[in-house]
Amino acid sequence: MSASPTTPTAPAAAAAAKGGVSRRERVFSGIQPSGTPHLGNYLGAIRHWVAEQDIFDNIYCVVNMHAMTLPHNPAELRDNTSQLAGVLLACGLDPERSALFVQSHVPAHAELAWILDCITPTGWLNRMTQFKVKAGEDREAASAGLYTYPVLMAADILLYQADAVPVGEDQRQHVELTRDIANTFNYRFGETFTEPRALIRESGARIMSLDEPEKKMSKTGGEASYISLLDPPDVIKRKIARATTDSQRSIVFDETRPGIFNLLTIYRELGTETPEQIEAQFEGKGYKEFKAALTDRVVAALEPIQRRYAELSADPSYLETLLRQGADRVRPVAEETLRLAQERVGLR
Repeated sequence: MSASPTTPTAPAAAAAAKGGVSRRERVFSGIQPSGTPHLGNYLGAIRHWVAEQDIFDNIYCVVNMHAMTLPHNPAELRDNTSQLAGVLLACGLDPERSALFVQSHVPAHAELAWILDCITPTGWLNRMTQFKVKAGEDREAASAGLYTYPVLMAADILLYQADAVPVGEDQRQHVELTRDIANTFNYRFGETFTEPRALIRESGARIMSLDEPEKKMSKTGGEASYISLLDPPDVIKRKIARATTDSQRSIVFDETRPGIFNLLTIYRELGTETPEQIEAQFEGKGYKEFKAALTDRVVAALEPIQRRYAELSADPSYLETLLRQGADRVRPVAEETLRLAQERVGLR
């Protein structure tokens, strides 16, 4: 197991920078265990995490406490947490090069969240668009956890003095809130937290629904809308065959034709060809031929992930050990940040 991350405080990081001491930027990424990740998750985020393991000081967290903000089944939450961790490892996250752990294994997340709750104005939370979406029309029935979960997200990030947070455009608002919370705390109680920036990538960032290509790929859209990373080949073939295209024939990258554009984007992201080369490859061919080629490419890309996942699933104790080691690795940083915050607000 690699050495524990080092970072206590924002002032310490600033001092190191001024003194010419170089360090890799720390990146924090969290993902909810709400079922098997889909192809959009992989192309938009997970594969970048894998590729950047030697570029950043990476901390990856299965944020199982966030999954409690909506009604949930306890047994499913436990299973989904283990499954997600296994899939992330199967995709290539290396516990020797990156920290991977479960949020609830480090109690400092919940403890810091309460401190931050006490300095976060409700007006800020009222402006969070994702609460409005997830709460739906009956906001009075939504849980307090759903309302304040952006503060828990801020605690997740600030505990580790993260420099950057990889997010989609729809999550930028949460990182901005985290910056506001950190700035408010630092102003009122003294420099304590690093103010992180949103790390937003363009390539593959928005893979769309297979059956409603105007919407982002999501498990909430139904089985036909996404490809799970654990879908068997016959299911992948069926979903792609039924994916929305249009009445035209040409296979070209045309954003005004969202169905075929989305499928071409997936094909491009899983290969090395340029859009021009792909268009030339399928010139004069129909959607059936293109969808068959796309199916082959998706199945080939997911096969090693599924094989590795099957190996990890066959030994649950090994997976549990890796996650416990990941928590042990990050816990000293989290506890030091929490201790400092408690001292600053008068709890110590």
